[in-house]
Amino acid sequence: MHEAPVASFAMLDFGREIAGWLPAAERREWLCTNGIGGFASGTVAGLLRRRYHGLLVAALAPPLGRTVLVAKIDEVVDYASAQVALGTNRWADGAVQPEGYRHIERFRLEGTAPVWTYAIGDALLEKRVWMEQGANTTHVGYRLLRATEPMRLEGRVLVNYRDYHAETRAGDWRMAVDAIPGGLAITAFDGARPVYALAPGVEWSATHDWCLGFDLACERERGLGALDDNLAAGRFRIALPPGGEVTLTLSAEARPGRKVQEGAWARRRSHDASLLDTWRRARPEAAGAPPWIERLVLAADQFVVARPLPDDPGGMSIIAGYPWFGDWGRDTMIALPGLLLATGRHEVAARILRTFARFVDHGMLPNRFPDAGEAPEYNTADATLWYFEAVRAYVDASGDGATLSALFPVLADVVGWHRRGTRYGIGADPADGLLRAGEPGVQLTWMDAKVGDRVVTPRIGKPVEINALWYNALRAMAGFARRLGKAPDEWEELAARAAAGFERFWSEAAGYCRDVVDGPGGDDDSLRPNQILAVSLAHAPLSPARRRRVVDACARHLLTSFGLRSLAPGHPAYQGRYGGGPGERDGAYHQGAVWAWLLGPFALAHFRVHGDAEAALGFLAPIAHHLGDHGLGSVAEIFDGDPPFTPNGCPAQAWSVAEVLRVWTAIRSGAA
Repeated sequence: MHEAPVASFAMLDFGREIAGWLPAAERREWLCTNGIGGFASGTVAGLLRRRYHGLLVAALAPPLGRTVLVAKIDEVVDYASAQVALGTNRWADGAVQPEGYRHIERFRLEGTAPVWTYAIGDALLEKRVWMEQGANTTHVGYRLLRATEPMRLEGRVLVNYRDYHAETRAGDWRMAVDAIPGGLAITAFDGARPVYALAPGVEWSATHDWCLGFDLACERERGLGALDDNLAAGRFRIALPPGGEVTLTLSAEARPGRKVQEGAWARRRSHDASLLDTWRRARPEAAGAPPWIERLVLAADQFVVARPLPDDPGGMSIIAGYPWFGDWGRDTMIALPGLLLATGRHEVAARILRTFARFVDHGMLPNRFPDAGEAPEYNTADATLWYFEAVRAYVDASGDGATLSALFPVLADVVGWHRRGTRYGIGADPADGLLRAGEPGVQLTWMDAKVGDRVVTPRIGKPVEINALWYNALRAMAGFARRLGKAPDEWEELAARAAAGFERFWSEAAGYCRDVVDGPGGDDDSLRPNQILAVSLAHAPLSPARRRRVVDACARHLLTSFGLRSLAPGHPAYQGRYGGGPGERDGAYHQGAVWAWLLGPFALAHFRVHGDAEAALGFLAPIAHHLGDHGLGSVAEIFDGDPPFTPNGCPAQAWSVAEVLRVWTAIRSGAA
């Protein structure tokens, strides 16, 4: 663990002003991932604030089946006749004990690995966490950077075995904790996957002490269960000489041998370095990229996961967001161009497109794959249409005619289903060529919040972005046909009809597009950001003059530093703060909350109508500062609609990262 870091930027390198101040340190979260859906996450302060925080949250049925197996390690060091606790915990009564955060002199990210430096007298102890790519294995490394005598390091390993959406109340639960060569094996119950805690040269002892009442502050703020119990299942002890180091391995794989630990940090560094190398080779503009863009290239990989299928073990997908989302069809297709094409990973993009083709049913792509492995849910009107755009972007970037040829029949069948009509009233209206969608009680667009039986933004009828995507898909099909030597006439005719029908969205009085036409209560003139896609997509159905007016309306009323508001502040239903319990949060989710993923389409649309690359890139610039806040090195799902636009939702969201990367790359490369 002696090499120079892959990437180390000032914005992600904190001293005591952040790391040693609890309010700042506990609101900043780090994330490590393993490429199969598992992850490790926590806070700079070291305390648990979410049910999703843990050193090993394993994907037992990749990329889902995510289970909290190891919550944390609490360390104590003996040095120079003083005993110092490095762990930090908040308990049910609000007490913070111990207060190990006070000893953090420095925190930084090296690549994607969090690194703490603790100062104890004249000694410096370094700790870092990383995951093994492709395995449910987390490594925790310690190195005594500076000391005048050996330091004794002792730690207790706190384990669990629960669904990552739940909490544990221990009761009389007893786990089996067994000594094995080099460590411990913990089995939570008969039939459970064993968890191994291993380290060479370390003295291990088995324990069975339940630690009750960890306070999960973020869950309490979200109106959810906020207490969790974890089992101290073992202790390790080692004396580190100055310059000495040791690595602990926490794994749910078949008992890992010594080879798993040998070179583990070098493998992590190599993986991160290869991502940046691939991007630099694929993108000439990478040479002049600011450091925060490189950081997003590393973040992009965290969402890319294996989704092995019985007939396709190489299947792949994209996790929508960490820590609580699985893979969603809509999010996958929106995020794919930015996460993979902008970073030069065309082969992975092709595998994802082929994987999802296997799930097309009645002309629809799944909305999401449930965590417990149930059948995919198909309640979406837009995921399938985003699939066309992902294929178009992939083919334009790669020139891969073989993949296009394989997917073309699937795409043609999708259009056929949409013309005939498919689930939930989704189908083309022969009167105007537009797509209608929706049934009472079902949310089909990306604005999909639901409180009990109430759909917050039902948008039944003909939503504006659904029809911008429909027109874009038909134009894409015509282009695909030409590439494959097929007649494009059918697709061109359908696109022309959709374009003519799209005129119905324009409100001359308002100067922008209606959000929905032909709804149960008539047309909806609410100013929402969905219309920006009618400008930013590859094929836009609006005239140049109207495109400019849409961009300007969004700029005046919806634009914030980190994305577009989901509803204009002047609307009676607008909510500028996102918070409270599930009902309150879902009620504000698309009624004013700012969505970071829309920052990309807005910046691209602004560039297309105003032609000012510097101004367009300037809209993306605030993300650089955001990377040092909330989810470190990544981009949040949402922000408050009112200043100061506090980040919220998932700390790391795939399409938020992807759209900034995609649009920055497109504008800088001249391909916008």
